[in-house]
Amino acid sequence: MPKQEGQKSKLLALLHIFEQQTDENHLLNVPQLVQLLEQQGILCERKSVYSDIEALNNLGYDIQLRRGRNGGYWMASRTFDLAELKLLVDAVQSSRVISKSTSDKLISKLEGLTSRYEGGQLQRQVYVDGRPKSTVPTLPYAVDALFTAINSGRMVQFHYKKKGHPDLRTISPWQMAWENGCYYLIAYQDEKEPFGIRHYRVDRMAGVKVLDEPRRGGEQFANLDLPTYLKKHFNMFGGPEHRVTLRCTADLEQAMRERFGSTPIFLTEESGEHFHFDVPICVSDQFYGWVCGFGGKVEVTAPAEIRDGLREMTRRISEAHQAL
Repeated sequence: MPKQEGQKSKLLALLHIFEQQTDENHLLNVPQLVQLLEQQGILCERKSVYSDIEALNNLGYDIQLRRGRNGGYWMASRTFDLAELKLLVDAVQSSRVISKSTSDKLISKLEGLTSRYEGGQLQRQVYVDGRPKSTVPTLPYAVDALFTAINSGRMVQFHYKKKGHPDLRTISPWQMAWENGCYYLIAYQDEKEPFGIRHYRVDRMAGVKVLDEPRRGGEQFANLDLPTYLKKHFNMFGGPEHRVTLRCTADLEQAMRERFGSTPIFLTEESGEHFHFDVPICVSDQFYGWVCGFGGKVEVTAPAEIRDGLREMTRRISEAHQAL
């Protein structure tokens, strides 16, 4: 092997040792580094290791020396520190849309970004209120394909399982959203009437294909306010859109701001005990359930047909829970 190539191999081997076997609490002195290099078939003198460490520092790697008894060298800074890696691992483990097998693979890759000693601290289990992990190992590839289609302005085709057997869909993708712990594709569909903007849960898709055909629906999406679209769909359930007036007790102002944002104008009533506002809502049983969840502190005052719908739902609930 030419001397220059041998030097590059030695530097890479030394870098790998620092990355995998050192951290602030696990140092290696030069004799130990020489021994580890020899185990890889790389023979060298101690003085050359000092030069190699200097070369790595000149290349931007932060190799530091702690002097004194039990001193040595270690990789002092990395792309991610341990606390940041723990957050990433927690996010992967707690995501219900990432399958168990995919989670394990991702965490294994994250472990490679720190020393093997600190990597052992990344195998943590975050409690996620009993929700099962996804059983769709292909989800990351579906997400990647959809982003590719969005960025290139092309249509997509996939099988979508909503009720019964999966249906073949060919639609125009425009945006991705993360809502209620799931990926949703926001798209334009003109396969069947009524045409318009729709959303699809990505973990219910199979066989996502990016087509050559340019996407459609640009005019419709030019006026789309995605945050407003998401806010008016409760738990991403669809339904007829209405302008709904809500009357709330004063203590719910912060909760309503968190749900609907800063756009609605809250009008405080003369007593100061209530306020009301109106917002666009895609009315569904999920919306009615949300209102009921406040135990009477939220009232639908208009339109009348939505008040009637809420009363009908509570009647059904009451009948279902009558004593046998």
